[in-house]
Amino acid sequence: MFEPRNEIREMVGYHSPQVDVAVRLNTNESPFPPPQQWVDSLSEIARSVSWNRYPDRAATQLREVIAQRHGVDPENVFVANGSNEVLQTILLTYGGHGRKVATFEPTYQMYGQIARVTGADVLVGSRRDDFTLDADEIARVAGAEEVAVTFLANPNNPTGVIEPRENLEVLLRTTQGIVVVDEAYAEFADWSAIGMVQESERLIVTRTFSKTLSLAALRVGYAIGPRWMIEKLSIAVLPYHLDAFKQAATVAALSYVDEMQQRVDAITSERTRIEHRLQAVGMTVWPSGANFVLFRPQKQSTPSLWQQLLDKGILVRDCGSWPRLERCLRVTVGTEAENSLFLDAVDDLVGL
Repeated sequence: MFEPRNEIREMVGYHSPQVDVAVRLNTNESPFPPPQQWVDSLSEIARSVSWNRYPDRAATQLREVIAQRHGVDPENVFVANGSNEVLQTILLTYGGHGRKVATFEPTYQMYGQIARVTGADVLVGSRRDDFTLDADEIARVAGAEEVAVTFLANPNNPTGVIEPRENLEVLLRTTQGIVVVDEAYAEFADWSAIGMVQESERLIVTRTFSKTLSLAALRVGYAIGPRWMIEKLSIAVLPYHLDAFKQAATVAALSYVDEMQQRVDAITSERTRIEHRLQAVGMTVWPSGANFVLFRPQKQSTPSLWQQLLDKGILVRDCGSWPRLERCLRVTVGTEAENSLFLDAVDDLVGL
């Protein structure tokens, strides 16, 4: 039998266990469904699509709406099927065989995964004990002459830590390659790198509609970058990759940004409640700028607590096998009721 490439044969696919439970808090989704008015409009949107015609390859209207939201030009916007396809397109354009991609662990696993799948070598740096970056480590890893792309998640996943702006400034001064700031959770944080994007900079910022717009099932992501970079991404991506229904449905969803911001405020408030309650029972808790909280139990092993929560019908993410996250769990902020069930279960299992 003909074998796959060595890189693929040696890898395992990205996996987040899905279990049929009452409270699912493991995949950082929005706990709220999208606005009912938007759901009601989908049938009319479907009827408006010319199904026998290819979609607008440039996603013109969608890019215009996104550009208006961020105060940039449509030529600064690239749209794709979820932020992972955005990341893949960046790596197809600027990574690939013979080039190096830099990441700093612990961080989002798909940076290294997609980089290897697309043929690049991955250089891995380490974060400090507070999981932010050290300037010397930035210089050591991303400053290597052959590094073509460096990834920085802000807020970081799975730690939730917000990266200080000065570390991004150091990174941009240090590396000669492309810098990708992944802002999948930007609406929950207190600063964004989009304002730093300019034509003279090698910076591109990626976003998703899966979290704050409650559109995880629709799979739409985008990037804001200099025009010269966006033009090259448009060459690397497959033609007609973003279907007509998805484009129109996302444009309609962006009419509800104010309502989505109210949900962000509610999630942020609940995030604070979770952090305080976990600290009260002796957990190590990392301050989060996202819609999840990373914590480390003091009394029990990670697999034990994960299983005990699951036995109570509550699914969280076991991060214990990830670099430097021994015995760590990550809980997505759910509805107030879901969060209370999780917190009460933790009290029962490890309460002081």
